[in-house]
Amino acid sequence: MPPRQARLSDIKSVERLTEAAYAVYLPVLGHPPLPMSEDYGPRIARGEVWLFGDGPDPAGLCVVERHADHLMLFSIAVSPSHQGEGYGLAMLRWLKARAREEGLGEIRLYTNALMTRNIALYKRFGFTETGRRPNPKRPQFTIVDMTMPVD
Repeated sequence: MPPRQARLSDIKSVERLTEAAYAVYLPVLGHPPLPMSEDYGPRIARGEVWLFGDGPDPAGLCVVERHADHLMLFSIAVSPSHQGEGYGLAMLRWLKARAREEGLGEIRLYTNALMTRNIALYKRFGFTETGRRPNPKRPQFTIVDMTMPVD
């Protein structure tokens, strides 16, 4: 089943899924990761939130910003009840196909350096690290910038 854009009526599902997926990082970071505190209403209104999976509750979601020359992956989340079923890779493949369809040359993302599981997944999929920088909102953390060319 192809993904669908989230509607404002999906906001509670988006928030629940994001909180459940990112909860694993609460003990690691000591703070909620940025996607857990995001206001998804404006993002849904702009068409940036995509839902994946059948059923009343989504199995996964991507939050994607379109820029002039790239797509920015703000968040990717898979419900804990669907982890290990291939949704993460399916969403990354969808994202790459979408960038290609829109004629964009790359996909970018940033993540916390302590989110090593995510960094490893992105690297396996073809992202490369392009730099590290202090988090402007939480200076005690380091942001890892990554990019992947779209062929």
